[in-house]
Amino acid sequence: MRGDMRRTSRISRVTFRLYDTATREVRDFVPLEEGKAGLYVCGLTVQSEPHVGHVRSGVNFDVLQRWLRHSGFDVTFIRNITDIDDKILLKAAEQGRPWYNLAYQMHRELDRAYAALNVAPPTYEPAATGHVPEMVELIGALIAKGHAYAAEDGSGDVYFDVRSWPQYGELTHQRIDDMEAAEDADPRGKRDPRDFALWKGQKLRTEPDTAAWSSPWGKGRPGWHIECSAMAGKYLGTAFDIHGGGVDLRFPHHENEQAQSRAAGHPFASYWMHNAWITTAGEKMSKSLGNSLTIPAVLTRFRGIELRYYLVAAHYRSHVEFSFEALEEAAVGFRRIEGFLERATEALGEIPAGGIACAEFVTAMDDDLGTPAAVAAIHDVVREGNKLLPAGASPALRGTAAAVLAMLDVLGLSPYDAAWAGAASTKDTQLTQVVDALVAGLLEQRAEARANKDFAAADAIRDRIKAAGIEIEDTPTGPKWSLEAGKK
Repeated sequence: MRGDMRRTSRISRVTFRLYDTATREVRDFVPLEEGKAGLYVCGLTVQSEPHVGHVRSGVNFDVLQRWLRHSGFDVTFIRNITDIDDKILLKAAEQGRPWYNLAYQMHRELDRAYAALNVAPPTYEPAATGHVPEMVELIGALIAKGHAYAAEDGSGDVYFDVRSWPQYGELTHQRIDDMEAAEDADPRGKRDPRDFALWKGQKLRTEPDTAAWSSPWGKGRPGWHIECSAMAGKYLGTAFDIHGGGVDLRFPHHENEQAQSRAAGHPFASYWMHNAWITTAGEKMSKSLGNSLTIPAVLTRFRGIELRYYLVAAHYRSHVEFSFEALEEAAVGFRRIEGFLERATEALGEIPAGGIACAEFVTAMDDDLGTPAAVAAIHDVVREGNKLLPAGASPALRGTAAAVLAMLDVLGLSPYDAAWAGAASTKDTQLTQVVDALVAGLLEQRAEARANKDFAAADAIRDRIKAAGIEIEDTPTGPKWSLEAGKK
């Protein structure tokens, strides 16, 4: 039946399959080292407040690392921060503040957003500015191998020579001649307009001296693409298992990363994973479009756990058209799961840890992180559990509730996770206590009206409660109330 509680192995296995962007097919995951998994994900450029589109990648790859760990892998997860960039310099200048101050503040905002959505910290989060020596060393190796050159115009720029690497374009299946010119540096110093910058010479008139480092080619700063190659190599080695990021990074960023790394003699990533966009009005959610929704703004209307559920319930490779209506619908669905756990806790006293995920959940997660089917499996088990509630505490209810909790934990959605403990403020708690007392009084009046068979009065009380944004559910142990999704 659905919700089969068969035990699943927690040792590393090769039944996990994922879609590899490079080969355009779903492949068995075979790690370079048995029982271990090395994962590198391109983090954000900290130039502005994080919005829903930004954090999707964080949530998606958090689920990946959780599933790998649940499956028995020893995971080393590196997610970088780009804290020096053309856009950071430009925005800081517009705001009349040091670029490093802007980057630091936005990094802190990003940390808060991740924490609000229970995105577990990676093994390490390197920042680009802390790894300039490694980047200079890698650029030097590329020059020595004939794959990079210093511009002859005296700018101090260094470029990767795409024509020197015949495999350039293999990740995104493109021919060099079909590609557009790179836009990351002045083209006057390039041999080919498609060559991309590895090092950017200092622009004395427009950029502060604090944004420049010494190098054999003069003072300057690293190009965007070289940053990730250097940081991945430092913390995961020249060959590692999975490289991830947003689908918009496939070209040119990831194409360039792979080319420069392999040209330097590094095997680099065995698998490439890319999460799709979140769109609004059919366009990628971004600051430039003016349609971004910052995390603090969304969390004034929904809890972090509800927003995470909304993001997790969609497959990581599917584009999501964001709307508050869809988020509200997702929140209602998650509250059904929460309601079962609350009633199960009342019946059992405590839900035991160490539950076993159902076979359907495991099959879904092993199939390219099939979270939509995994979430559906959780709801199936919840429906089975609701049927057991009227009988009170029982081994079957205990096992079912424990399984639900275990599956939610894999997805980072357990309501009992300590990460959510600080989500409600003291004021929120006090308001809940006040509302609880008021609603309890109305429910007593409703119960009395129903006992007197005055169903019109009972319905009128229920309607008054609902109009206030409160949902009432009649259960075998009595009526329960909760806020309607989207109401705070």
